[in-house]
Amino acid sequence: MKIILASASPRRRELLAQIGLDFEVRVSQVEEKVTQTDAALVVEELSAQKAEAVLAQAGEEAVLVIGADTVVAVEGRILGKPSGTQEAEQMLALLAGRTHEVCTGVTLLYQKAGEVRRKTFHETTRVTFYPMDRREISQYAATGDCLDKAGAYGIQGVCARYIKGIEGDYNNVVGLPVGRLYQEVREWLEC
Repeated sequence: MKIILASASPRRRELLAQIGLDFEVRVSQVEEKVTQTDAALVVEELSAQKAEAVLAQAGEEAVLVIGADTVVAVEGRILGKPSGTQEAEQMLALLAGRTHEVCTGVTLLYQKAGEVRRKTFHETTRVTFYPMDRREISQYAATGDCLDKAGAYGIQGVCARYIKGIEGDYNNVVGLPVGRLYQEVREWLEC
């Protein structure tokens, strides 16, 4: 059975490869529409839109499509990817010295013999940052590492020096809760 990752994220590709799945990447060109306000519901909604758009391109072949989306939530505010360095600095200032949540929504669409099965779930991990001063925020933002990541940081890069602790799945913060994902699809992989 063919597995398709409906995401352009290099980190998600690395995580799926890490757990030994053979897959291909097809990036969804869907215009994302958010109707929810709760972070967990937002990522579930967006992951479903991505997976559905890619499944529609798959025709009738037996396939498992994996759609995912990640946001950071702090004090009721949802942070996606920053539009530039200035917004990245604002996001980092908001996170510094605080605990926030990283929510990743995953939608799994399994198509076989004209039938489509669907599972959508989210995983939430709590991340606490050490305080960061203005200079540290500016220096990190200037690396550009933060521009393609929800909440303007990558836990697996230079920003690790500011992480005080996490509660939950580390891989979820990187971009995909692969342990849970695998558990959710095990039975489909054996078909």
